[in-house]
Amino acid sequence: MRGKKLLAVIAVSAVMFAGCGLKSQEAIIKVNDKAITQAQFDRMMDKQAGSGMLAALGVDVKNDKNSFIYLLLKDRIVNELIVKTLLDEEVAKRGIKVTNKDVDEAVKGIIDKLGSKEQLDSILKQNGISNSDFKKDLKEEVKMKKLAQQLGSSSVSDAEAKKFYDENINKFKYPDKVRASHILISVNPAEITEIIKSDAKNKNLDDAALKAKVNEEIKAKETKVNQLLAEVKKDPTLFAKLAKENSDDTATAVKGGDLGFFAAKEMVPEFSKAAFSMKPNTISDKPVRTQYGYHIIMVTDRAAAGQTPYEKVKNDIKGYLENQKQIEMIDNLTESLKKTAKIEYVNQEYDPANVKKEVKKSIDNSAELAKKAKQEAEAKKNK
Repeated sequence: MRGKKLLAVIAVSAVMFAGCGLKSQEAIIKVNDKAITQAQFDRMMDKQAGSGMLAALGVDVKNDKNSFIYLLLKDRIVNELIVKTLLDEEVAKRGIKVTNKDVDEAVKGIIDKLGSKEQLDSILKQNGISNSDFKKDLKEEVKMKKLAQQLGSSSVSDAEAKKFYDENINKFKYPDKVRASHILISVNPAEITEIIKSDAKNKNLDDAALKAKVNEEIKAKETKVNQLLAEVKKDPTLFAKLAKENSDDTATAVKGGDLGFFAAKEMVPEFSKAAFSMKPNTISDKPVRTQYGYHIIMVTDRAAAGQTPYEKVKNDIKGYLENQKQIEMIDNLTESLKKTAKIEYVNQEYDPANVKKEVKKSIDNSAELAKKAKQEAEAKKNK
């Protein structure tokens, strides 16, 4: 009997899971009879809701599907999915292909601009982007560039580039800059706590013991950074070597800790304050504490405020303007394709007209709540 009951439970579970899988593959929108599924929408929502300022602040956009922010994001995603479907259809019609070699060349171009693969990896890590997702997005970008090339010329003349430079001269002015290297000893109490808790031998630690272990680890890091500071103070020529061997900033460690030139606003305040108070070829008197941990700073050069000459940025300006022309051509094509496309909102919840109604309702509700809160506050004040 127990065996039969178990089989029945497994059978019900299988049906339930199968149902979930089928639901995710249901068409919510059809574009020229091509389906956009619930799964596609969910994937893009997860991606966009999990990035940006709100995610950084710990705001769960998906927690309230009637909220103003969620609805705006939903409207944008629906439009992006429709546009992608239309453009993919156009790309297929035109026989445009993107090879692995095309993507590899695009990656190389980005690495050349950034200076190293380590720098690219560091930027991706800081923004929570996996290498595979980065390559997928880059493949889409290459595809759109190939499409734009078929739509018309996007070349930019010297005269156009010079005109842009002259009309946007403030964009090419720069403030005082410092060139510095650093050795970072990372200190993140929350991260240290999780590492300690993940060790099986620490599973029975109470809060006090756990806190003591965290403080012990932080003290060890403080000891390490002070020892390193003493070494570089004694022999500054060892700085690059010690940075390569010890710095937790892996992107700069491979370059001996070199950060290049930077303006004050480009670094966290504590770091900038220390670096800009130092003279070239000097090392910070003590480790500088920031949100990232402890830094030993060595200033190697300074540059006064000035303006980047046109010839130095000419190619960058051309690249930017060419990109703008390509975007404009793609936008014009998209609007044209939308006018002739057959778009059916299978699930009315995703019809932009209905989403906009929900947005208005959300705004009205928020205004009503704010009005009530104000009235209640005034009533309490008058008591």
